[in-house]
Amino acid sequence: MRHLHLVPNNTKIDFVGWRWVGFAVTAITMVITVVAIWLQGFNLGIDFTGGVTIDARKTEGTIDVGALRDRFAEIGHGDAVIQTFRDTVGGDPVNVSIRLQPTEATAGNEQSVVKDVEAELVGSGYTISRIETVGPKISEELFNTGIIACLLAILVIAIYVWLRFEWQFAVAAFIATFHDVFVTAGFFAVTQIDFDLNAVAALLTLAGYSVNDTVIIFDRIRENRRKYKRMPLGELINLSTNQTLARTVMTSICVALSVIPIVLYGGEALYGFSTAILFGVLIGTYSSIYVASAMLLYMTPIGTMEKAAPPEGEGRAARP
Repeated sequence: MRHLHLVPNNTKIDFVGWRWVGFAVTAITMVITVVAIWLQGFNLGIDFTGGVTIDARKTEGTIDVGALRDRFAEIGHGDAVIQTFRDTVGGDPVNVSIRLQPTEATAGNEQSVVKDVEAELVGSGYTISRIETVGPKISEELFNTGIIACLLAILVIAIYVWLRFEWQFAVAAFIATFHDVFVTAGFFAVTQIDFDLNAVAALLTLAGYSVNDTVIIFDRIRENRRKYKRMPLGELINLSTNQTLARTVMTSICVALSVIPIVLYGGEALYGFSTAILFGVLIGTYSSIYVASAMLLYMTPIGTMEKAAPPEGEGRAARP
């Protein structure tokens, strides 16, 4: 039986030779991220701003956003953010998400806001599917703890790599993981997708996925270093990356294929999470090669690997 290989197992791509292109791409994405966060900021969900979110479905016909906005304005909620969604690609928008951020008049009175919006929706032929309220104090705490959680996750990952390999690998993994999380956060700033607790969960998931690919390549570098002690580090990185390339690409494709249906049909609640994971898979695969591995070129060779003897029977074969 013949097997289909999207990526051959014997590739000889000069990743190290193309590292300057990778560095340029990395610099551009970092600049875009900084500018987007600085100029636009995040479109914070009610998890981090407080307020009320109500999801509803139109039972008959389609949604008239203008008419809905006018009805909310009449009851004192003209600042409501209204988004419509389709059940299927190309279908009519029959689902709506309404978000009202707290004001001086409504802060602390979220339940009365819910009753006002419910009355308008039910009277216009809608059925309520989800109601979420968050107070301003809780939302501030959630935002701060979300940032702390992301930073701690990156730090713990670096410590894990340090204990498993050497400090050079830990530094490279820290930089690569920070790059992935930061650029994906920039993706939220550029697209203005709601940044909420689901987004934080996506960033934490991405950090774990990214380091998984990185550790696979690092492990192969360490293994090959013991076999080919006199091979230049650049050639060693190319060899190790090519040997793991098929596995890396196929894993990324499998993850992407499992996430795409959630992006298309998962609804508003999962849209930000699934989109961030899909984007992060691409960034994480890229950074494992052109950020984490490339960083090793500019660090002192790992001492313990230099001292390690080659496996029995491979000592002579390893000599150039």
